[in-house]
Amino acid sequence: MGNQNSFELADTPPESDSLTEYDRAQLKLYARLLDAEVDGAALSEIVLYLFGIDASREPERAQRVHESHLKRAHWIAQQGYRELLPKA
Repeated sequence: MGNQNSFELADTPPESDSLTEYDRAQLKLYARLLDAEVDGAALSEIVLYLFGIDASREPERAQRVHESHLKRAHWIAQQGYRELLPKA
């Protein structure tokens, strides 16, 4: 994936109860993961196009990277997004 920010993709995103700089840098990735989930995209396609991982060569890593980032994407969509909104 041609990552256009200063954060290199990690195998697992940071775990935090608030948005991290990594999360902010990966918002586009998280949105793409959620879209791919809704579209029913195959894991092999998702990890290849979004993370540059060949799932046939690294199946465990592909699964781990996908699951951890998708879990974080869901958290952001359900709770973390509030930190992106201006305070009233």
